[in-house]
Amino acid sequence: MNSKYIVLMVRPVLQTVTAAVTMPGGGGAPPGTPSAKPKDKQRTKVVVALYPFKAIESGDLSLEKGAEYEVIDDSQEHWWKVKDENGSIGYIPSNYVKEKETIGLQKYEWYVGEMSRQHAESLLKQEDKEGCFVVRNSSTKGMYTLSLYTKFNHPQTKHYHIKQNTRGEFYLSDKHCCPSIPELINYHKHNSGGLCSRLKTTPCDRPAPPTAGLSHDKWEIDPSELVLLEELGAGQFGVVRRGRWCGYIDTAVKMMKEGTMSEDDFIEEAKVMTKLKHDNLVQLYGVCSKHRPIYIVTEYMRHGSLFNYLRRTSPDQLGPAVLLGMCIQVCNGMAYLEKQNYIHRDLAARNCLVGDGKVVKVADFGLARYVLDDQYTSSGGTKFPIKWAPPEVLNYTRFSSKSDVWAFGVLMWEVFTCGQVPYGRMKNSEVVDMVQKGQVLEKPKGCLNEIYSVMRACWRHMPDERPSFRVLMDKLTTIERTVLAD
Repeated sequence: MNSKYIVLMVRPVLQTVTAAVTMPGGGGAPPGTPSAKPKDKQRTKVVVALYPFKAIESGDLSLEKGAEYEVIDDSQEHWWKVKDENGSIGYIPSNYVKEKETIGLQKYEWYVGEMSRQHAESLLKQEDKEGCFVVRNSSTKGMYTLSLYTKFNHPQTKHYHIKQNTRGEFYLSDKHCCPSIPELINYHKHNSGGLCSRLKTTPCDRPAPPTAGLSHDKWEIDPSELVLLEELGAGQFGVVRRGRWCGYIDTAVKMMKEGTMSEDDFIEEAKVMTKLKHDNLVQLYGVCSKHRPIYIVTEYMRHGSLFNYLRRTSPDQLGPAVLLGMCIQVCNGMAYLEKQNYIHRDLAARNCLVGDGKVVKVADFGLARYVLDDQYTSSGGTKFPIKWAPPEVLNYTRFSSKSDVWAFGVLMWEVFTCGQVPYGRMKNSEVVDMVQKGQVLEKPKGCLNEIYSVMRACWRHMPDERPSFRVLMDKLTTIERTVLAD
């Protein structure tokens, strides 16, 4: 059933005030010393809009890309109160702005931040223009990589490290050094200087990232604000249709079958779930709970489930680097959930979605807790995802982040087999017997031993012996650098 930028801001710090020191006997301060140091004025925090934002709800404020705003209140993580140049005040999504003092390269159209190598290649290929380029953070912290598209010989994207010499100058070829990265980019717009092409253009404006909820403190959505479009899929929980909220925000609307979930409990949880925000989680915007069936309104992902995407995509279009990149994205989203002490309970390729640029996001996290169907929630049920379950879930229905880690190992196997079904045609009872005996899925054809060893670590019998998602992220990103160096 069932694509980038979270920006962390530094809250202003009150300056300490030094109290006046009085001399014994009421003599006051010593000569030449002020009797009281003037109180420092709190620094005004100014942010710059990286994306436009259209205010729909009362209390929100529209953003104009590139404009500056004064922050009034940043005590909430995802929605800040700001004032524009005209004095209008309202809430804005915090991930749409960056503090002016620290904006750095983010003000340039060619800078894409944490965009992965695979996403950059997909974006530039889609643009299909000679000399189209982006600059992104390198896999080596503090370094940057120029990704450049060329059609010379055959269409391809080349990746160049932006290096620094001992004088602190930046260069791509040591014969052409510049004091800053913007000046280096400007130089290579006029001279190829050893590159496969001179820098000519950047990709069209990328879509703004999803917000945590659709508005400040809003999680209940009026169904009259939704236009329901084509059906995207159907399953045991109901039908999923594409929707459009307030005429311009694409959404996916999950129409839950009545009686399939504990509705009141889920509605309470939805208030918390809208605050969960990560580049690799499908954003929950809100719910329509005032009528039946309940609607769950989420971010729309154009290419559907990861499972179906793998099945319909030619292996020639993928390859180990792209497949590993998909796994890393899922792991990244799960590491965030792990940090939030949030358990997925049904992690599988079918419950991850794919957007433009091969962006992969985890969906339906936590939903399994509210399902009422015993055939789905009981390990003996016909609908229970036994092929993704570790021994402690099969034996005691004991879910944890470490049971999610086991399921992630199976998801990796799904990815590296391009959508094959785990354990093939084995019956559930045979799978349970195999898992209890400590037997695991065999290595996918063409899968690197280093990657398969990560899968096997996820399938250790004792939960405490399995790595955390944070550790898995370190392992997988290290392998990524060895599989395909930046």
